Amino acid sequence: MRHYKDEWIQDWCQENGWTDWFMEPLNHYWAFPPGAVMPEPIPQSTLRAIKQERGMCSEECTWATTATLATFMAIALSYLTQSPMPLVLAFAFDAITVGRLEVEEF
Repeated sequence: MRHYKDEWIQDWCQENGWTDWFMEPLNHYWAFPPGAVMPEPIPQSTLRAIKQERGMCSEECTWATTATLATFMAIALSYLTQSPMPLVLAFAFDAITVGRLEVEEF
């Protein structure tokens, strides 16, 4: 799951003079610092600050909304069927979603 929009990283790079940014798998962003000949990872403190300022990206909002809707549907379905299984399945889906929403530190 992508935790940052490309525009957010592009804006930060332009403001700070970093060029030619790119992303490796798992949201590891690299760019060329001012005057450098080798790319360096964009600092984690910077990525945390961007995330804190901008909030959730559209992909994260979609997953969070889907998990919320699945939970409410499971509550209704559990009530109608008198079975806890829809709640169990919703809990499993929500647990996976929350795990994916975590921002990985490297």
